[in-house]
Order: sequence, then structure tokens, then C-alpha cells
Amino acid sequence: METCRKAAHPTADGREASRAEAAKLRSEAMAEVQLKNIKKIYPHAPGEAKKKKKKPAGEEKKINLQITDEGVVAVQEFNLDIKDKEFIVLVGPSGCGKSTTLRMVAGLEEITSGELLIDGELMNDVAPKDRDIAMVFQSYALYPHMTVRENMEFPLKLRKMKPEEIKQRVDHAAETLGITQYLDRKPKALSGGQRQRVAIGRAIVREPKVLLMDEPLSNLDAKLRNQMRAEIIKLRQQINTTFIYVTHDQVEAMTLGDRIVIMRDGYIQQIGTPQEVFGHPKNLFVAGFIGTPQMNFFSGSKLIREGDGYAVEVLGHRVSLTAEQNAALAAKNVDSRDIIAGVRPVHITLGDAGIEAAIDVSEMMGSEMHLHMTALGQDIVAVVPTTELESKDVSRGSKVFFTFQPKLVHLFDKDSEENLI
Repeated sequence: METCRKAAHPTADGREASRAEAAKLRSEAMAEVQLKNIKKIYPHAPGEAKKKKKKPAGEEKKINLQITDEGVVAVQEFNLDIKDKEFIVLVGPSGCGKSTTLRMVAGLEEITSGELLIDGELMNDVAPKDRDIAMVFQSYALYPHMTVRENMEFPLKLRKMKPEEIKQRVDHAAETLGITQYLDRKPKALSGGQRQRVAIGRAIVREPKVLLMDEPLSNLDAKLRNQMRAEIIKLRQQINTTFIYVTHDQVEAMTLGDRIVIMRDGYIQQIGTPQEVFGHPKNLFVAGFIGTPQMNFFSGSKLIREGDGYAVEVLGHRVSLTAEQNAALAAKNVDSRDIIAGVRPVHITLGDAGIEAAIDVSEMMGSEMHLHMTALGQDIVAVVPTTELESKDVSRGSKVFFTFQPKLVHLFDKDSEENLI
């Protein structure tokens, strides 16, 4: 009889073991996300549809979005495989479709066509609450009449979890995020950064397979953004989940993401690690979007094939390319052509010879100087360490010479805007 009672009522050690086993199972749970040929079309309003019928059939472009007879195409041909526990960042200018894509993963937007799979299971028609995901919004979305603890407890109470487990999860998340001292306060008594920590805490207490974050730092000032970026990096190391993060800030994308998905007008432009998209941009748009200050583009440049080798002519200055660049161009059988040459500001070097330029503006940025120059009617920005400028006159109107290493120049086809290497 005693044995039966013990079996029916596990000891504290048994409960602890059960919790440990559950935590182990959660840590081993896979959270691979696949998006296959995802497309999102917002149908025309009834009045707009009638107007559309009066126009010739076909497609048109309006405000960078594709307009079809079906409606406005916000996202199309979106293909992405996200690995378990990977941190993926969707980045691009406003209106490129990144938030719409995130909301389709969350189930807040219907998928027009294509497939969304989480751990191999089709999720297109699964309700958001059953997808085992959590989302952090740009606007925090906290309940103002609830305390911080009550806000964080709310999703767990909806699941009808036991009070002791709710308390354990909330206390652990609060400690992880450094908000334990604020648990009894209401959101209005918190700063923006503290409110965002609460919003993140409310998401992670659910221990979701996938954590979605939609521009969570955009409402914070520059100093707080830097702090919160560091907090998110630490958080990522402490919890076992897959992150999908949306931002328009390329600095956030470069510092947070394992891989970056760069979007424009509903299309993926490039997928790669921060090093790949910075060092080998696929096209002119990616090259200009990634990097601060923006890459310098020299129109009117020429790629010249010279037997088995190549040279590039920029603003009348001719340089021979490296053996590696020659091999890559020869493998594609690239002929001489007009190009747009690209050189990042940090890769421009001042010297006693090269391309002559006039200084327009000098910006002191601590250990660096940003020099805005003009050469043959084209604007150039150079980022130069201040230690290299001690003997140079960089006042407005002064003349300087600059060069760049051939291996650091990017070659974009004038018409297709694709990187030739």
C-alpha cells in the first residue's frame, strides 16, 4: 500500500528529475524552418479591381511593388532553409517584404502560395498558437494594466501551466534579462530598453522552437540599441531556439546574424554570412546597402581584357587585376565592357600619386576621418585613420591623391548590375 502511494505521489526529487528531463527534451528539440517558393499577394479592393479590369492585361510597377491582375505582390519566390538554432536576419529597406515574410511564418498573414515547414511539418494552415513560436514586436505590445511579472506570466497561464512552473520560468527569464528588480512594476514605470527586455522575456518564457523578432530595437536611441544588441547576442547563447530577426538596420544585421537575407521589392537579393555579403556582394544593390559609409561607385569605368589578363580603368587611372580576379573573369569568359567599379571607403588610401581629388568635407569620427571628396565630377568618401593624416592638409578645397588595391575593387556589369566576379 505504501509503495502504491509513493508511485502515485512522486517525491520532490522525482519532480525535479522530471523537470530536468523535460528541459533536456526541449534542448534536444529541432527547429528547422523551410520556406519554399513563398508568395504573398494582397488582393485588390473591390473598387480597385474594377479599375484594373479596364486596363490592359499584364503587370506594372508602382512604388517598387509588382502590381498584377490578382493584386499587389509583396513577397515572391522566397526560398530559405533555416538550420536548427540558427540566427537568421532579414534585412532591407522599408517595403521590401521582410516583415510580411516574418508575419507569414508567425501565421499572422496568410500564405498566398508556397510551403512553410517547421521540423518537416507543413504549417500553412496551422493556427499561430499551435506553431510553437513566439514573436517580439516593434511596439513592445505590453499590457499596461499588468505588472511585469503578470505580463510575462500571461502566455503561460493561457496554457494552464502549474503556478510553480510559471514562477520558475518567469524568475529564470527575468534573471537572464536583468529585469528581476522590475517584476512588480508596470510598463509605464520602465524605460524603452527595459520594456523591450520585458517583451523579450514574455516571449522566451514559452520556450518556443522559433523566436521571431520584428525590428525590436527601432524605437530605442543609439546607445540603448548598442546595449540591446549585446543583450540579444548573450540571450542567443543562453536559450536553445531558432531566431528569425527583421531589421532595416544593416549594422544590426551584420552584428547579430549567422546569415543575412537581403531583400528588395519582395525578392531575395543575396543570402550569406556577414563576411560574404560584405566581401562579395552579389549585385550593385547589395554592395550599396551593406556597409557604412556606403561603397563608392565609379560610373564610366571600363573592364579591359588584355590577352590572358584584365585591367580596370577608373577615372582615367588604370590598374591590372590580380591573378585570382583574372582567373574568375576568364572562367566566365568575360569580355571588355563598360562597368561600374565599386570600392569601399575603408579601402581607399591617400598617397603622393594616383587619382587627384578635392576635399569637400572632413568629418572627425574619433580615431578615423571621413573625407568627402570630388574627382572628375564624382563624389567619393574615404575613411582614413587620423594617424595617417598628421602631415596632410585635409581642409576644404585642398588637393589629395588616392588609390586602391586591385584586389579590393568590385566590378559590376553596367546593364545587369550583377557582380562579374
